[in-house]
Amino acid sequence: MASRPAPVDPLTLEVVELIGSVVLRFHQEYDEAAARHSLTGAQARLLTLLHHQCLPMREIARRLKCEPSNITGIVDRLESRGLVERRPDPADRRVKLAAATEAGHETAERLRASMDFAAEPLADLTPAERALLRDLLRRTLGEASPDTSAG
Repeated sequence: MASRPAPVDPLTLEVVELIGSVVLRFHQEYDEAAARHSLTGAQARLLTLLHHQCLPMREIARRLKCEPSNITGIVDRLESRGLVERRPDPADRRVKLAAATEAGHETAERLRASMDFAAEPLADLTPAERALLRDLLRRTLGEASPDTSAG
């Protein structure tokens, strides 16, 4: 007879439900902020990703969890608006990198600044509470906290 998994405690279930609510609210607000900048949610996510670094199309697809052909269409639309450009990869000229243009970087910054979903509730937390929340979220994601991993 197969053993049944141990029941999940109510606190863990509540935390999981709260995280789900936060994720849903974030996606809704992100899509609304994107629309205010005449972007789809997918275009905004891609532009935000490229705001941090140039990436090959396949890597963008992997990070955004979609097909490379979808990324090509999104990059085409952003490129036609002057927000993204394609460049040869200096390490392998056969590979094309997508990169945010200056206008793309400016749009990504405005998009980020318009995301006020968490600003108000997080403003009620002390800096120490925000740091603790950040560290707990990083730990949940399996990432080391730069402030605590050296010890």
